[in-house]
Amino acid sequence: MEKITKIAQKLGIDEDYLDLYGKYKAKIDYKYFDDKLKNNKDGKLVLVTAVNPTPLGEGKTTQSIALSMGLNKLGKKSIVALREPSLGPVFGIKGGAIGGGKVTVEPGEDINLHFTGDFHAITSANNLLCAVLENHIYQGNSLNIDVNNICIKRVMDMNDRALRSVIVGVNGKTNGVEYKTGFDITVASEIMAICCLANNKDELKEMLSNITVAYTLDKKPVYAKDLKVVNAMMALLKDVLSPNLVQTSENTPAIIHLGPFANIAHGCNSIIATKMALKLSDIVVTEAGFGADLGAEKFFDIKCRKANLKPDLVVLVVTTKAIKYNGGVKIEDISNKNIDALKSGIANLGKHIENIKKFGMDLVVCINKYENDFDEEIEYIEKYLNDKNVKSNVSTAYMDGSDGILDLSKTVIEKLKENNSNFKYIYDVNETIKEKMYDIATKIYGASDVIYKDKAIEKIKEIENLKMDKLPICVAKTPMSLSDDKNLLGCPKDFNITIKDVRLYSGAGFIVLYAGNILTMPGLGKKSKYEEF
Repeated sequence: MEKITKIAQKLGIDEDYLDLYGKYKAKIDYKYFDDKLKNNKDGKLVLVTAVNPTPLGEGKTTQSIALSMGLNKLGKKSIVALREPSLGPVFGIKGGAIGGGKVTVEPGEDINLHFTGDFHAITSANNLLCAVLENHIYQGNSLNIDVNNICIKRVMDMNDRALRSVIVGVNGKTNGVEYKTGFDITVASEIMAICCLANNKDELKEMLSNITVAYTLDKKPVYAKDLKVVNAMMALLKDVLSPNLVQTSENTPAIIHLGPFANIAHGCNSIIATKMALKLSDIVVTEAGFGADLGAEKFFDIKCRKANLKPDLVVLVVTTKAIKYNGGVKIEDISNKNIDALKSGIANLGKHIENIKKFGMDLVVCINKYENDFDEEIEYIEKYLNDKNVKSNVSTAYMDGSDGILDLSKTVIEKLKENNSNFKYIYDVNETIKEKMYDIATKIYGASDVIYKDKAIEKIKEIENLKMDKLPICVAKTPMSLSDDKNLLGCPKDFNITIKDVRLYSGAGFIVLYAGNILTMPGLGKKSKYEEF
């Protein structure tokens, strides 16, 4: 690793705006954007997304890092802008999120664990809000809060299924208010979403103020500002808006900042980090979580809408094992050659290509090749894409570093010169909640219709009565399928999306619709990554 001050010098960042966390990590003061960068020309914005993944992951982060390294090797000034890893998957089934093989961001252990403390600060601010809310009720409840209609939960950045549903305040009034609640994982919290979507501290404060924490007995919303706790939350979050600067395994600058999950939140790094990277480089490579049906859709319809970003190109990552998995092959057999399974599962790739084009985006497919992949399977995918007139390149970056992705890097440069993207949203934000959900479900997932449970219908009516329905939609659903059933693989037809619950994120500025059996607090697996430490 090079010292982080040297990495900053490559980007021309004034040291006065760096807050050093040892030799190899630094925060770039968020004020640097307005003070020095806002009048700079924007670079090009490349989104890396993927097909519906296997439980093993498809190397999307690895390819994002590698692509930025490849672009730098070809003489372009590129920054990779990523999300911060959550401790939940780091110790759970999936593992860390710093890349792999010869393509990583460093210092890897620090980034995967406590990093610069952003997630801990968000956890603390969220839990302070919960404590203050309960204390208000305990101290007389002058706001007339309905204890059975509290909207927020405590969070922790760890997989712990036992905390999904808990009762607090038990054993008498001296222990507070007794009611049923639970924990979410930190990356599912509204405060995480807010920190990702706020452009500055004034906006952060306003968004925190507008978090709906509960409802009164006469059904009126109670906001965080009503509890007089926002300034204390701001104190805890004083450093969170400043993006984190690190480096790749080949010393390419990397900005890694915040990170809600894409299956239960909007799945992108912060607006501030992306905008800063665009002012500092020729080409920014960023990623969105899970498959394009979740991460890319939310990147376009939530993040780009809020930040007024116009992405220039999409790189769609696919692996032979993802196609075989979507063709019905079990994980234990995924390493075996199976052309028939490729033929069955390839429609999943085709659907994601179709969806990306619906946003007016040009794309190139990155075929992420592993050492034990079969050339015959790679060639099948290449022919499929060639027949669809979709440009693709094989990447062996995991094994070969930036040298393994130079062909794709050259294609990206050529595609950016062609400038064929004409970005548009998939729905009009002024449509009704049900109309927006129908657009996503039918156009992106391929569903026939959307079914609403009684609880969801009631919540939608409440949001409409508050006149807060003209907000973007964030669908919480399984990443494993285009549908809301994780077992419905490939490119399913003739299915419905079932919405079980709806939640207004009045601070973050979007509405979450819960489809299928989605958990906001994951659990550990029978075999988890903590055993490997």
